[in-house]
Amino acid sequence: MTNIILNGCNGKMGQTISSIISKFEDLNIVAGIDKNLESKFGYPIFQDIASVNIQYDVLLDFSRPDALESLIDYSIKNSKPLILCTTGYTPEQLKYIEYSSKKIPIFRSANMSMGVNVVSQILKAVTPLLYEDFDIEIIEKHHNEKVDAPSGTALLLADSIRSSIKEDTKIVNGRSGSSKRNHNDIGIHAIRGGNIVGDHETIFAGSGEIIEITHKALSREVFAFGALKACKFIKDKTPGLYDMSNMIKLNI
Repeated sequence: MTNIILNGCNGKMGQTISSIISKFEDLNIVAGIDKNLESKFGYPIFQDIASVNIQYDVLLDFSRPDALESLIDYSIKNSKPLILCTTGYTPEQLKYIEYSSKKIPIFRSANMSMGVNVVSQILKAVTPLLYEDFDIEIIEKHHNEKVDAPSGTALLLADSIRSSIKEDTKIVNGRSGSSKRNHNDIGIHAIRGGNIVGDHETIFAGSGEIIEITHKALSREVFAFGALKACKFIKDKTPGLYDMSNMIKLNI
Protein backbone atom coordinates (compact mmCIF):
# COMPACT_ATOMS: atom_id res chain seq x y z
CA MET A 1 0.00 0.00 0.00
CA THR A 2 1.23 3.50 -0.90
CA ASN A 3 0.09 6.12 1.59
CA ILE A 4 -0.28 9.65 0.20
CA ILE A 5 -0.41 13.13 1.71
CA LEU A 6 -2.35 15.36 -0.69
CA ASN A 7 -1.47 19.06 -0.65
CA GLY A 8 -4.30 21.20 -1.99
CA CYS A 9 -6.83 18.49 -1.18
CA ASN A 10 -9.89 20.76 -1.33
CA GLY A 11 -8.97 22.38 -4.63
CA LYS A 12 -10.57 21.23 -7.87
CA MET A 13 -7.85 18.71 -8.66
CA GLY A 14 -7.50 17.63 -5.04
CA GLN A 15 -11.19 16.76 -4.87
CA THR A 16 -10.99 14.92 -8.20
CA ILE A 17 -8.09 12.81 -6.94
CA SER A 18 -9.92 12.06 -3.69
CA SER A 19 -13.03 10.97 -5.58
CA ILE A 20 -11.27 8.45 -7.84
CA ILE A 21 -8.54 7.02 -5.62
CA SER A 22 -10.83 4.13 -4.66
CA LYS A 23 -10.18 2.79 -8.19
CA PHE A 24 -6.57 2.15 -7.10
CA GLU A 25 -6.56 -0.71 -4.59
CA ASP A 26 -2.93 -0.14 -3.61
CA LEU A 27 -3.18 3.64 -3.00
CA ASN A 28 -4.58 5.49 0.01
CA ILE A 29 -4.79 9.15 1.07
CA VAL A 30 -3.85 9.34 4.75
CA ALA A 31 -3.98 13.14 5.12
CA GLY A 32 -4.70 16.33 3.25
CA ILE A 33 -3.38 19.88 3.49
CA ASP A 34 -5.58 22.87 2.69
CA LYS A 35 -6.67 26.24 4.07
CA ASN A 36 -10.20 24.88 3.86
CA LEU A 37 -10.39 22.28 6.65
CA GLU A 38 -13.72 20.77 5.63
CA SER A 39 -13.16 17.01 5.40
CA LYS A 40 -15.24 15.63 2.54
CA PHE A 41 -13.51 12.29 2.00
CA GLY A 42 -12.81 10.93 5.48
CA TYR A 43 -9.11 11.67 5.89
CA PRO A 44 -7.79 14.36 8.31
CA ILE A 45 -6.92 17.78 6.90
CA PHE A 46 -4.18 20.08 8.20
CA GLN A 47 -3.93 23.80 7.52
CA ASP A 48 -0.19 23.69 6.82
CA ILE A 49 2.39 21.03 6.19
CA ALA A 50 4.33 21.75 9.37
CA SER A 51 1.34 20.47 11.38
CA VAL A 52 1.19 17.06 9.66
CA ASN A 53 2.24 14.24 11.99
CA ILE A 54 1.08 11.20 10.01
CA GLN A 55 3.31 8.54 8.48
CA TYR A 56 3.24 8.48 4.69
CA ASP A 57 5.06 7.27 1.56
CA VAL A 58 4.54 10.03 -1.04
CA LEU A 59 3.66 13.74 -0.89
CA LEU A 60 1.48 14.79 -3.84
CA ASP A 61 1.07 18.49 -4.58
CA PHE A 62 -1.69 20.20 -6.54
CA SER A 63 -1.51 23.73 -5.15
CA ARG A 64 0.47 26.88 -5.98
CA PRO A 65 4.15 27.65 -6.63
CA ASP A 66 4.59 29.54 -3.36
CA ALA A 67 4.23 26.27 -1.43
CA LEU A 68 7.35 24.78 -3.04
CA GLU A 69 9.99 25.49 -0.38
CA SER A 70 7.93 24.10 2.50
CA LEU A 71 7.06 20.97 0.51
CA ILE A 72 10.67 20.28 -0.36
CA ASP A 73 11.87 20.95 3.20
CA TYR A 74 9.26 18.57 4.61
CA SER A 75 10.09 15.87 2.06
CA ILE A 76 13.84 16.10 2.68
CA LYS A 77 13.25 16.02 6.45
CA ASN A 78 11.28 12.78 6.07
CA SER A 79 13.37 11.33 3.20
CA LYS A 80 10.22 10.82 1.12
CA PRO A 81 9.40 11.33 -2.56
CA LEU A 82 7.62 14.47 -3.74
CA ILE A 83 5.33 14.81 -6.76
CA LEU A 84 4.86 18.35 -8.07
CA CYS A 85 1.84 18.86 -10.34
CA THR A 86 1.75 22.64 -9.96
CA THR A 87 2.66 24.97 -12.85
CA GLY A 88 3.93 28.54 -12.97
CA TYR A 89 7.29 28.01 -11.24
CA THR A 90 9.93 30.70 -11.68
CA PRO A 91 13.34 29.84 -13.20
CA GLU A 92 14.83 30.10 -9.71
CA GLN A 93 12.27 27.64 -8.34
CA LEU A 94 13.00 25.20 -11.17
CA LYS A 95 16.68 25.35 -10.27
CA TYR A 96 15.80 24.69 -6.63
CA ILE A 97 13.74 21.66 -7.65
CA GLU A 98 16.65 20.28 -9.66
CA TYR A 99 19.08 20.90 -6.79
CA SER A 100 16.76 19.25 -4.25
CA SER A 101 16.27 16.18 -6.46
CA LYS A 102 19.84 15.19 -5.57
CA LYS A 103 18.57 14.49 -2.04
CA ILE A 104 15.12 12.96 -2.68
CA PRO A 105 13.13 11.59 -5.63
CA ILE A 106 11.11 14.44 -7.19
CA PHE A 107 8.56 13.86 -9.93
CA ARG A 108 7.56 17.01 -11.80
CA SER A 109 5.35 17.36 -14.84
CA ALA A 110 3.52 20.36 -16.25
CA ASN A 111 0.73 17.97 -17.26
CA MET A 112 -0.09 14.64 -15.63
CA SER A 113 -2.23 13.38 -18.53
CA MET A 114 -0.89 10.20 -20.11
CA GLY A 115 -2.25 11.40 -23.46
CA VAL A 116 -0.49 14.77 -23.38
CA ASN A 117 2.80 13.09 -22.63
CA VAL A 118 2.32 10.64 -25.49
CA VAL A 119 1.75 13.70 -27.73
CA SER A 120 4.95 15.22 -26.33
CA GLN A 121 6.95 12.20 -27.40
CA ILE A 122 5.28 12.16 -30.82
CA LEU A 123 6.30 15.79 -31.30
CA LYS A 124 9.91 14.94 -30.50
CA ALA A 125 9.81 12.27 -33.21
CA VAL A 126 8.07 14.18 -36.01
CA THR A 127 9.47 17.70 -35.57
CA PRO A 128 12.92 16.93 -37.09
CA LEU A 129 11.14 15.56 -40.18
CA LEU A 130 8.92 18.63 -40.63
CA TYR A 131 10.76 21.65 -39.28
CA GLU A 132 12.61 22.67 -42.46
CA ASP A 133 9.40 23.07 -44.49
CA PHE A 134 6.79 23.85 -41.82
CA ASP A 135 6.08 26.71 -39.39
CA ILE A 136 5.13 25.59 -35.89
CA GLU A 137 2.47 27.18 -33.69
CA ILE A 138 0.78 26.04 -30.46
CA ILE A 139 -2.72 27.10 -29.38
CA GLU A 140 -3.83 26.38 -25.82
CA LYS A 141 -7.26 26.93 -24.27
CA HIS A 142 -8.21 26.85 -20.59
CA HIS A 143 -10.94 27.94 -18.18
CA ASN A 144 -11.25 31.55 -17.09
CA GLU A 145 -9.81 30.91 -13.60
CA LYS A 146 -6.40 29.66 -14.74
CA VAL A 147 -3.78 32.06 -13.39
CA ASP A 148 -0.73 31.31 -15.56
CA ALA A 149 -0.33 31.87 -19.29
CA PRO A 150 0.91 30.29 -21.41
CA SER A 151 0.01 27.02 -19.77
CA GLY A 152 2.67 24.73 -18.40
CA THR A 153 1.52 22.11 -20.89
CA ALA A 154 2.02 24.48 -23.84
CA LEU A 155 5.55 25.13 -22.59
CA LEU A 156 6.10 21.38 -22.17
CA LEU A 157 5.08 20.79 -25.79
CA ALA A 158 7.22 23.70 -26.96
CA ASP A 159 10.22 22.31 -25.08
CA SER A 160 9.64 18.91 -26.72
CA ILE A 161 9.66 20.59 -30.13
CA ARG A 162 12.69 22.79 -29.44
CA SER A 163 14.75 19.94 -27.98
CA SER A 164 14.43 18.02 -31.25
CA ILE A 165 15.63 20.91 -33.47
CA LYS A 166 19.36 21.56 -33.93
CA GLU A 167 18.80 25.20 -34.90
CA ASP A 168 18.23 27.80 -32.19
CA THR A 169 14.52 28.57 -31.86
CA LYS A 170 12.59 31.27 -30.06
CA ILE A 171 9.26 31.09 -28.23
CA VAL A 172 6.91 33.91 -29.22
CA ASN A 173 3.96 34.41 -26.84
CA GLY A 174 1.05 35.72 -28.88
CA ARG A 175 1.74 37.98 -31.81
CA SER A 176 1.19 41.66 -32.49
CA GLY A 177 2.74 44.42 -34.57
CA SER A 178 3.71 44.56 -38.23
CA SER A 179 6.80 42.33 -38.49
CA LYS A 180 6.52 39.01 -40.31
CA ARG A 181 7.01 35.65 -38.68
CA ASN A 182 10.54 34.22 -38.48
CA HIS A 183 10.93 30.56 -39.36
CA ASN A 184 12.63 29.75 -36.07
CA ASP A 185 9.70 31.16 -34.06
CA ILE A 186 7.64 28.69 -32.02
CA GLY A 187 4.40 30.58 -31.47
CA ILE A 188 2.26 30.00 -28.38
CA HIS A 189 -1.22 31.49 -28.11
CA ALA A 190 -3.31 31.37 -24.92
CA ILE A 191 -7.10 31.48 -24.79
CA ARG A 192 -9.04 31.77 -21.50
CA GLY A 193 -12.78 31.34 -21.15
CA GLY A 194 -15.65 29.43 -19.61
CA ASN A 195 -14.86 26.07 -18.07
CA ILE A 196 -12.51 24.62 -20.71
CA VAL A 197 -10.55 21.88 -18.96
CA GLY A 198 -7.56 22.04 -21.30
CA ASP A 199 -7.12 21.95 -25.08
CA HIS A 200 -3.74 21.96 -26.82
CA GLU A 201 -3.22 22.07 -30.57
CA THR A 202 0.16 21.96 -32.29
CA ILE A 203 0.07 23.18 -35.89
CA PHE A 204 2.68 22.42 -38.53
CA ALA A 205 1.83 24.82 -41.37
CA GLY A 206 3.56 24.13 -44.68
CA SER A 207 3.14 25.15 -48.29
CA GLY A 208 -0.10 23.54 -49.40
CA GLU A 209 -0.63 21.32 -46.36
CA ILE A 210 -1.22 21.59 -42.62
CA ILE A 211 -0.66 18.96 -39.96
CA GLU A 212 -2.46 19.35 -36.63
CA ILE A 213 -1.79 17.29 -33.50
CA THR A 214 -4.47 17.91 -30.90
CA HIS A 215 -5.18 16.83 -27.33
CA LYS A 216 -8.43 17.70 -25.57
CA ALA A 217 -8.97 17.00 -21.87
CA LEU A 218 -12.67 16.29 -21.35
CA SER A 219 -12.38 15.84 -17.58
CA ARG A 220 -9.93 16.57 -14.78
CA GLU A 221 -9.88 12.84 -14.14
CA VAL A 222 -7.23 12.38 -16.83
CA PHE A 223 -4.79 14.42 -14.73
CA ALA A 224 -5.81 12.67 -11.53
CA PHE A 225 -5.20 9.20 -13.00
CA GLY A 226 -1.76 10.25 -14.19
CA ALA A 227 -0.87 11.74 -10.81
CA LEU A 228 -1.91 8.59 -8.97
CA LYS A 229 0.06 6.40 -11.36
CA ALA A 230 3.04 8.64 -10.62
CA CYS A 231 2.57 7.95 -6.89
CA LYS A 232 2.97 4.23 -7.56
CA PHE A 233 5.95 4.87 -9.84
CA ILE A 234 7.96 7.14 -7.52
CA LYS A 235 7.51 5.31 -4.21
CA ASP A 236 10.74 3.28 -4.18
CA LYS A 237 12.88 5.37 -6.53
CA THR A 238 16.32 6.69 -5.69
CA PRO A 239 16.95 10.47 -5.54
CA GLY A 240 16.65 12.18 -8.90
CA LEU A 241 14.36 14.27 -11.07
CA TYR A 242 11.64 12.26 -12.81
CA ASP A 243 8.81 13.12 -15.20
CA MET A 244 6.15 11.41 -17.30
CA SER A 245 8.68 10.36 -19.93
CA ASN A 246 10.18 8.02 -17.34
CA MET A 247 6.78 6.34 -17.01
CA ILE A 248 5.84 6.34 -20.70
CA LYS A 249 8.29 4.70 -23.10
CA LEU A 250 7.45 4.90 -26.82
CA ASN A 251 9.58 3.15 -29.41
CA ILE A 252 9.25 5.80 -32.12
